Amino acid sequence: MRLVTYESAGQQRLGAWIEQDRLIVDLQRAAGLLGNLWASSTALVSMQALMESGEAGLAAARAAAGKAPDEAVIATADVRLLAPVPRPIQMRDSLAFELHLRQSKRANAAMRLRNAPDRDAQLDALEKSGGLEPAAIWFKQPVYYKCNRFNVVGTGTDIQWPAYSQVLDYELELGLFLGRTGKDISVANARSHIFGYTVYNDVSARDAQADEMPGMLGPAKGKDFDTGNVIGPCIVTADEIPDPYALTMTARINGEEWSRGNSATMYHKFEDIIAHISKSETLYAGEFIGSGTVGNGCGFELGRYPQAGDVMELEIERIGVVRNRIVRAPQA
Repeated sequence: MRLVTYESAGQQRLGAWIEQDRLIVDLQRAAGLLGNLWASSTALVSMQALMESGEAGLAAARAAAGKAPDEAVIATADVRLLAPVPRPIQMRDSLAFELHLRQSKRANAAMRLRNAPDRDAQLDALEKSGGLEPAAIWFKQPVYYKCNRFNVVGTGTDIQWPAYSQVLDYELELGLFLGRTGKDISVANARSHIFGYTVYNDVSARDAQADEMPGMLGPAKGKDFDTGNVIGPCIVTADEIPDPYALTMTARINGEEWSRGNSATMYHKFEDIIAHISKSETLYAGEFIGSGTVGNGCGFELGRYPQAGDVMELEIERIGVVRNRIVRAPQA
């Protein structure tokens, strides 16, 4: 299923895309009309409720989508799509692509040295000394940080350029939501905990990020600002994507392709990431995990950045496109 959350009459509604995404089945309404009172009152009231309801909820959703009365179907064009989970219960983002890591380390060093008169010489010295090599721990285990779950928006929402930054960027990522709660999850069982996949744009204030990362505590204002986490346009349930490591990933700015990669190049797979995070820690249905940026999947690596007024389109094969315009507030 291709599951969406949309807004209707000021309310958030859970839907399933049908007819090549042109129509949406209101799952709660459909279940009620079909007489499934448990599903309409419990499992299908929201995406979070569905993820927590397990196989019974998914079966009810499939039945509602497959036999939906006309009264429960609405045109996609007539509603506003939200993030599939407008406020996830938890968010983590990983750094799973080696090419992105290597290229970003050099770009980050260049950003920090942007005002140095001998920038190129310092960069060359760093490279020769091994200072731009990935840390050994990165190859040993997945690394991740926790995102601000309150800053999530969906496709079609304008991205508000943070006032303290002069360099804004996109990051093209594959994301997932968990559908089972677990602790000390094995690599072999991790796939069974995945509810579905989505597109993630980890919007970043690059200059702020470059300044704060030497503080050795991860990104802060480089990532944390309103509208900084774009998720959508839907969640594709895991059964629809049997191989998540064979997906073409592209990014376009104003219709021009800037980035292209493939999920096959993940060094750390989602199974490894889930197993690592869940060590002595319970992971809950509804939590979000990002893959990190695919190689060449951001302006930072390419040496070019989107500008105010530009439209970012991030697309992943078999999932869809998140499309957002960048806007800058007038200066006071």
